[in-house]
Amino acid sequence: MTAPTMDAPLTGRRVTPTGRLILPATADRLVWLEARRRGIGSSDLAAILGLSAYGNELTVYHDKRGTLPLETDDSEPAYWGRANEGNVADRWTMANRTVTRRVGLIANIDRPWQMCTLDRRVLQCPLPAHETEKCALEIKCRSAFKAPMWRKGVPDDVLAQVLWQMDTCGFDHLHVGLLIGGNDYRHFVVYRSEHEQLVLDLRAAAEDLWNGIVAGRPPVLTGSEEPGPLLDLYRRLHPDREGLIRLDRDFDAQNAMHDYVAAANAERDAKKAKGQAKAALVGALGPNAAAYAGDKPFFSLEPTSKEWCDIKKLAEYYPDAYAACVEDRPSDRLTIPAAIRKEYSA
Repeated sequence: MTAPTMDAPLTGRRVTPTGRLILPATADRLVWLEARRRGIGSSDLAAILGLSAYGNELTVYHDKRGTLPLETDDSEPAYWGRANEGNVADRWTMANRTVTRRVGLIANIDRPWQMCTLDRRVLQCPLPAHETEKCALEIKCRSAFKAPMWRKGVPDDVLAQVLWQMDTCGFDHLHVGLLIGGNDYRHFVVYRSEHEQLVLDLRAAAEDLWNGIVAGRPPVLTGSEEPGPLLDLYRRLHPDREGLIRLDRDFDAQNAMHDYVAAANAERDAKKAKGQAKAALVGALGPNAAAYAGDKPFFSLEPTSKEWCDIKKLAEYYPDAYAACVEDRPSDRLTIPAAIRKEYSA
């Protein structure tokens, strides 16, 4: 493959104080996805900082190097986020009595690898102190379950994204329009002056990763990464596994096996201990439903239930409903021979 270049050409016109247009908002989505690989975009920052549930800096590295397929993100949340973007922009525009325009992919003039795609450029800022200036609007659509994350303002992953946009484009503030659960609209303002050191830290972290991307030097994992994004990355990198590899001299793999077996044993023992403790508590109740300790409620045993479906019976009696509602979701299971488990338990 062709490695990314730090000297990506800037052929577009200046559209912000420090940014040039690389692709217009009307560009084909696949063309836009390819162009994003020529730099670090604002949506990459959460992954670089370890704030994303969908990736980390190693994911960003492989995406920019082209060793991962283009991430089209056709999930339902992504679809509805794109579908509602215009509505949220219109709501913010009407509430603030101003005008917004779509822009496209922008690169910083001095640091061409630093990129962002603004949801909307604001032609006249509604803030009294900035009313003659142009700024930008970032639009977010979140489920109702994410509402608590916004209680005290913009959450960290979005803060990193909008600060990156400000640093790329030369803005001193940026607006955020938020739609929660499809019917709860909110808006925020983020000021660069309140986060100057964080802006510099973001730029340093992203530049370090970009230099490694260009040099073909993947980031070194610290061991503190969330396992979910890593497992997803490895699944995408190697969708068709086959063959054998010798790891008897790989001490990192040996240590990982010790850790895995120890954690599995601890999990098993903890589950058993929890069950035994529950049995002791229920036994202590006798015929009673609740217990007090002193003058405070201690614990109680309350009836509960959960929905359960007999999949085999559903397939036999209602094949159409089974076909419509049941899907096969492949996953990977780590299989370790009993002898190895015993050896590494010692």
